[in-house]
Amino acid sequence: MQNIREFKAEFFKALAHPVRIHILDALREGELSVNELKDILNIEAANVSQQLSILRNKNLVITRKDGNNVYYSIKDPMVFQLLDLTKAIFNNHLITIQALLEGMR
Repeated sequence: MQNIREFKAEFFKALAHPVRIHILDALREGELSVNELKDILNIEAANVSQQLSILRNKNLVITRKDGNNVYYSIKDPMVFQLLDLTKAIFNNHLITIQALLEGMR
């Protein structure tokens, strides 16, 4: 049981940065290069590469080399289900907060 808890903790640490979440969301449509991700995220290539390195070390993304270009893609598409569930939880919290605010009026 300790191994699965450690895996979960490390997995969520890998997701614990907004740029990494943005990268994963961008990869929903398929593989992308660092330059393509840089343009999508509107941040420096060095920052994209740093975040991709973390995602790759945690086995969330894989690479494919084509000439001088390296393309990144999701290793396990189930990550998208987790991101979607997280969005649903966020929306549920937002609905609760909106209801509380309405009750205060």
